[in-house]
Amino acid sequence: MQNSSVYILGFGAIGKALAVFLKQQGRQVSVIRGRDRQAVLSSETVTVELPEGKLISQTIRVSGIDHEQNLEGTVVVTSKSFANREVAAQLKEKLKNGPVVVMQNGLGVEKPFLEAGLPSVYRCVLFNTSQLKSDGVVRYRPVKPSAIGLCRGNEEQLREIVQQLHTPDFQFQVERDIQRVAWKKTLINVVFNSVCPLLDVDNGVFHREPEALALARSLIKSSLLIAERAGVKLSLEEVEEGLLSISRASDGQPISTLQDIRSGRPTEIDSLNFELVRLAQGHPLENEITGIRLLGELVRIKEKINLLS
Repeated sequence: MQNSSVYILGFGAIGKALAVFLKQQGRQVSVIRGRDRQAVLSSETVTVELPEGKLISQTIRVSGIDHEQNLEGTVVVTSKSFANREVAAQLKEKLKNGPVVVMQNGLGVEKPFLEAGLPSVYRCVLFNTSQLKSDGVVRYRPVKPSAIGLCRGNEEQLREIVQQLHTPDFQFQVERDIQRVAWKKTLINVVFNSVCPLLDVDNGVFHREPEALALARSLIKSSLLIAERAGVKLSLEEVEEGLLSISRASDGQPISTLQDIRSGRPTEIDSLNFELVRLAQGHPLENEITGIRLLGELVRIKEKINLLS
């Protein structure tokens, strides 16, 4: 599988960084624009900036989904999760042979692909940040290897996917309990993707400001109640440790929701704060996540204001 094609659906900062690193390693990689279905086949030179300031540039094949007749290879979905039902329907029509790797934030983002009947679906939980700078360069910051786990498929193919996507700069590893990892990262992202956009501040705020960390701890405590109800056991200490690790590693980097709001794009807040709200509905725990709902509503309002401006 390592020598087969990789199609990255979504030409945002993560999709661009992954494409560059794969191309650098000699892999066959193409990018499919998520927002422009009719984009004609072209090539684009993408430059990624690593933490030490090193720049890597590669010329990437780019097209729209309508241009692609048959997708034969691995499809990595990095586009925003609010479009997943439409994307899943497109892949059901276009994907002839190969697995789908859902590389997105939030809970349940893989469900549309499973419900569409795609035969091989895997979930990736990212542990890196990527930002598109004003000069077009992608600023990339790794934290640790990102986890890929099985939703529908088999263990052998899972190992092959990890080997196919893994590069020295964008690393992956097999994860046996991907749902637990997804829950932990979601609880962390609920904090980052609501607090940082509302404060208009970078990810480093939680290790720099004790008051911000105290707010994060309160949100995590509420979120843990929902996780426990869903059968996922996590501790406050491990989630907080994960949050601080990402905060330190991506100090100075804005979270994706803040990047989206600044650019006048829709956010993924529905698969974060409001997915927890949905899971708590009709249960006494609903009253415990008032803060999570309130911050989500404020992000929605800020998103709407920027979309209209």
